[in-house]
Amino acid sequence: MMEDEAVVRRRWLTRERFLDLLAIANILPGPSSSEIAIYLGYVRAGWLGLLVGGVCFIAPAALLVVAIAWTYTRFDALPQMGDLLYGIRAVAVAILLQALWRFGRAAIRDAISAVIGVTAAAMSLAGVAPIAVLVVSGVAIVIARRAEGAGMGGAAALLPLSPTAAAGAASGSVTLTGLFLVFLKIGALVFGSGYVLLAFLRADLVERLRWLTEQQLLDAVAVGQVTPGPVFTTATFIGYLLAGWTGAAVATAGIFLPAFLLVAASGAFVFRLRESRLVASILDGVTIGSLALMAVVTWQLGRLAIVDVATAAVAIGSGVLLLCFQLNATWLVVAGAAIGMVLGMGRTQ
Repeated sequence: MMEDEAVVRRRWLTRERFLDLLAIANILPGPSSSEIAIYLGYVRAGWLGLLVGGVCFIAPAALLVVAIAWTYTRFDALPQMGDLLYGIRAVAVAILLQALWRFGRAAIRDAISAVIGVTAAAMSLAGVAPIAVLVVSGVAIVIARRAEGAGMGGAAALLPLSPTAAAGAASGSVTLTGLFLVFLKIGALVFGSGYVLLAFLRADLVERLRWLTEQQLLDAVAVGQVTPGPVFTTATFIGYLLAGWTGAAVATAGIFLPAFLLVAASGAFVFRLRESRLVASILDGVTIGSLALMAVVTWQLGRLAIVDVATAAVAIGSGVLLLCFQLNATWLVVAGAAIGMVLGMGRTQ
């Protein structure tokens, strides 16, 4: 849609320049779609355009998510809302699996990639912090490929890697400063698919700080899917749950601020950086680590959402429709809500 608007219809830039911007956005951490919108604003109208492009892309989705969060906090206790979420949560798991499959086919290209992915997943399951998993994955693939180039066996060079336990969890009350810093960190570190942010959210907000329950995180995933715009507006939903309207604004600002700063500070330099073999290998490893985090959080949330035969059938059916027929995920979320309502009425009769 952006390419059609900016290149074909309005001719703000050439297709080659657009592809350059796309490449840069894929290199940087943070929400790629938002970063492209910010870049396009900068190309069209300089620094003011950078701000306008980003804000106008993010604001509609954020406002819609706030409205949904308000409804969620008011009516979550009603049986009807529980029935809606009963079906939507199963669909959300299928959407995560589809994304995992799509990105995994591109990232896992050889035995080295597979070994790093399995190791990263084991580290995550053992409690290692997500950022540590990404760092180890990036370094490991460089070591393995250099060993392979020297005839030592790339996959074998990874055998000394072992999971390390993370620091214990620490809970505390929600503060606006703490909320901003958590989402600022996530916005600056999440690399790869926007779905990887779920691993960071779970590690920080569910396990370490205990501000959210697993159920609330899964509901935030569903809201992020049913609304247009960047998946990162999940932060808006969570911010509202934790601290109302102010929390929504603070969380949204925190998670998107790094995208504005990174776009402003990057450019041709970052694009040339990708041409370095060393940097390219590190980024490949980080991408694989991101997929491993995504797989683990999908498994953890799936155990919560798939609770009986009905939810298993909804998840499997949604997965088939997504993978085989590329059905729009929004329609599946609507269908999941309808199925949940029908099954809920059946249980009350």
